Amino acid sequence: MEIKILGSGCVNCKKLEENAQKAIRELQVDSTIIKVQDIREIMKYGVMRTPAIVINEKVKMAGKVCTAEEIKRYIAEEQ
Repeated sequence: MEIKILGSGCVNCKKLEENAQKAIRELQVDSTIIKVQDIREIMKYGVMRTPAIVINEKVKMAGKVCTAEEIKRYIAEEQ
């Protein structure tokens, strides 16, 4: 499973990444987290507000920091 964190590297982006790592640990899912900071790459996903989380190339949430529990639900949708 591939999880992408889209954003500039701001505090909210870092918190979203931490929450994603926590969700992965708790679910014991084999996953890779990739940080995407290039604005052109981010815009390819149609994301206008960051941070955003993309799982298996599907935008799950943009413009807010998801909790680990929300991310767990998104991961379950993609399994």
